[in-house]
Amino acid sequence: MEKHTERKRAGFGLLLAGLLVLAALTVLLAAGLGPVSVSPRNTARILLSRLPGIGEKIPVSWQALEENIIWGLRLPRVLLGMVVGASLSVCGVAMQALVRNDLADPFILGVSDGAAAFATLGILFGTFSFLGPYSLALSAFLGAAFTILLVYALARVNGRIHIAQMLLSGVAVSMIMGGITSIIKISAPNALGVHSAAFWMAGSLAGAKWAYLGLPLLVLLVCMAVLMLSSRSLNLLLMGEDTAGALGVNVRRMQKLLVLIASLMAGVTISVSGTISFVGLMTPHFTRLLVGGDHRRVLPVSALLGGILVVWVDVAARMLFAPEELPVGVLTAVIGGPVFIWMLKRKGGRK
Repeated sequence: MEKHTERKRAGFGLLLAGLLVLAALTVLLAAGLGPVSVSPRNTARILLSRLPGIGEKIPVSWQALEENIIWGLRLPRVLLGMVVGASLSVCGVAMQALVRNDLADPFILGVSDGAAAFATLGILFGTFSFLGPYSLALSAFLGAAFTILLVYALARVNGRIHIAQMLLSGVAVSMIMGGITSIIKISAPNALGVHSAAFWMAGSLAGAKWAYLGLPLLVLLVCMAVLMLSSRSLNLLLMGEDTAGALGVNVRRMQKLLVLIASLMAGVTISVSGTISFVGLMTPHFTRLLVGGDHRRVLPVSALLGGILVVWVDVAARMLFAPEELPVGVLTAVIGGPVFIWMLKRKGGRK
């Protein structure tokens, strides 16, 4: 038994190490791909040249244009893709644990529609221009936060969160926000603004900047740490509220924590990337196929797989029809739709 446990730990360690290496290679290769390609060797040298203590020892073998492209444009975009993919995946894990259903996703509470309504209002009418250069991200976050608070208030029954009512409230609020977004678009003063809003709502990393990385990364690390510390409670919660409570889990507090974490991560992610669908649904599911249902393994593997997936889908989005660019959310929907249908069939076949 002990040898079997040790083999499982060793296997998981190798998988995690392999994914970390793959994530590093993904950053290196994806940063060099685009209409103007930069070789992996030059990309690596450019990145190393920015490290303190090492940079001055790296001989310059690249052009200034290549450095500007890698450091100023592509690297923040690739790193943001990693953070967004990891956040959506971890958020999906949290939502699936909360509702005890592996078909749940980060946007099940209508967060994306609330963010879209506020962002569209800002794009088309400049309502939030007083927020400065990051008005789009901030307006989307405000919309997400407003939706979260509204759904949470509707889901409280006698001071407790009622899961079924929370899901139904999320659907209702999502429809309301979607209707408001349609009204805003119909009232748009120009067609270009409608196109910009539609492109943002479809999910894109095109506007990535170094300044956009800080808050999503901080939220990801903090929420990931909290969830890892609560992994035992997450495992028990999947067995049902009564069983989890009998085994020492404070179910109500855990539910509130999961709502807070999932909503915060979804809101922050949407604010910098728009709605990138299916990542938070697909990645946790495939992770469980790889490592089982233990959240101590599911969380880090989901984060790495989600980040790698979003980065490569973004590479495809900017290269398939170059110089035109597709929204990332369009490609994830095209890929994720058939996968979702397969998951439904597979889940139905077990009954």
